[in-house]
Amino acid sequence: MTDTPVTEMSFEQAMAELEQVLGQLERGDVALDQSITLYERGAALKARCEAKLKEAEEKVAAITLDSDGNPTGTTPADIQ
Repeated sequence: MTDTPVTEMSFEQAMAELEQVLGQLERGDVALDQSITLYERGAALKARCEAKLKEAEEKVAAITLDSDGNPTGTTPADIQ
């Protein structure tokens, strides 16, 4: 686990750490207290991934194309 707050992680960072957490929990080689902490961190990471995916979906949905296939109705900053 990293010390980075979940709310500051990119989708990729959160997903990578979530995979690590799941691996540790699946192996079952951690103490009960640590398992609970890992589970809580995993739940927060899952929520972060879901939020980032929803944000990306909303940005994609907001993009409309003109007759030439160019994005309209958004600014380059909106697309990032």
